[in-house]
Amino acid sequence: MNILRSGRSIPRILRPSRPQTLLRTSYPIPPFATRGFHAGSALLGIRSQILKDVGEGITEVQIIQWYVEEGAHIEEWKPLFQYQSDKAVDDITSRYEGVIKKLHFEADETVPTGSALVEIEVDDAKYPDDNPHPAPAAEPEPAKSAPATEVAADTQAIEPSQTETPAVQASELPTEVPKSKHASLATPAVRGLLKTHGVDILHVNGTGKEGRVMKQDVLKFVETRDSPAAAPSTSPSPPVSITPDTRQTETPTNLTPIQSSMFKTMTKSLTIPHFLYADELQVQDITAIRKKLYNDSRDPKKITFLPFVVKAVSLALNDFPLLNARVDTSADKPKLIMRSKHNIGIAMDTPNGLVVPNIKDVASRSIFDIAAEISRLSALGKEGKLTSADMSGGTITVSNIGNIGGTYVAPVLVPTEVAILGIGRSRVLPVFDEAGQVARGELVNFSWSADHRVVDGATMARMGNRVRELIEAPELMLLKLR
Repeated sequence: MNILRSGRSIPRILRPSRPQTLLRTSYPIPPFATRGFHAGSALLGIRSQILKDVGEGITEVQIIQWYVEEGAHIEEWKPLFQYQSDKAVDDITSRYEGVIKKLHFEADETVPTGSALVEIEVDDAKYPDDNPHPAPAAEPEPAKSAPATEVAADTQAIEPSQTETPAVQASELPTEVPKSKHASLATPAVRGLLKTHGVDILHVNGTGKEGRVMKQDVLKFVETRDSPAAAPSTSPSPPVSITPDTRQTETPTNLTPIQSSMFKTMTKSLTIPHFLYADELQVQDITAIRKKLYNDSRDPKKITFLPFVVKAVSLALNDFPLLNARVDTSADKPKLIMRSKHNIGIAMDTPNGLVVPNIKDVASRSIFDIAAEISRLSALGKEGKLTSADMSGGTITVSNIGNIGGTYVAPVLVPTEVAILGIGRSRVLPVFDEAGQVARGELVNFSWSADHRVVDGATMARMGNRVRELIEAPELMLLKLR
């Protein structure tokens, strides 16, 4: 052994030409001579985001569209997907920041409360309070032997010559009309119709906003697809007697979220004994006021008949607060819960079905404010963007079936309310004026339904008469407007 100046010994290196010479300029460094440092990567874990209770007794939601895909990075509190419940349409946001590893549901699927929605790979140090699921370690790929590699290379080199086909001319390729980025978006009702008829949404030309597919687009596509093609014939053929196929075809279809809500609500509503009260009102004075407002150049907005009715109902509720209450049967002894705010619901027909958003605190709003709020809610309803805040908290409902058709209606109560008003279509009929002369009159039928467990017929009749006074003489509203 040779000793270096530092006193440390190393093995002697022997070479054939100079067996006893120590190479001082190049020798292997022992593993203990140096020690390196490195920074470890962050510990990663998998978190499952669970669908929490979204409120209002909702037990399941339907996914409309995902905003993310597997492998994408998501920031905390950014929207994951858009859902539709039996109350409204809203977004679910991410509780974590990380990488999307797995989506447990697809668009149009129904997700029950408490189910895992998505798996997200996160930094464990950022979310120490949650129970981590360690990310699966990547397994090393087994080393391939050289002969196998050569065989695979030879196979790849041979296969193109065996499967070679003539090149397709560019002019023979089908051309596809570019669509809007929103063309594949549709409401759950439309998607259910697509599934029923087995239609791909990308094959349908949408006529809705930004190219969205509507119900009529699907029905038109199915009608065109299923119509028999007219075959050209050179000679007339004798008439053939065809026996129609009388076999019935039944296809089960799941209810949409709004239909499911209607099923549960109306089933519960019809356990309540209803009391019906109807009357005819003359509305020609309101029609005259509406025309004056529409012709006024200072405010050209068109005011419909409904805002006047909503305001009249609110003013009448000041005299009959019982009809703004609700019945609480959760305790052993039923109670009446009196409510100070008049949150009047408006039944609306939308592409997704019947929805009933409500106008908050009508008593503090003017007729112009009520008209603007109805327009806002109607626009959101057509786009399927009503939120749970718009849909919850109603105290009494007004359903204007007359704008679709029908003179008489027997409305069904909302279980959390004790009264509802149904409005029929207006009719122009001859009436007698105060002087006993025949004059032109415009009549509308008002139909009231009330919870007969707590509302007696006389109270409902007095409430109806008060609303009638305000509608037939709208100048009386001026005395109590705020």
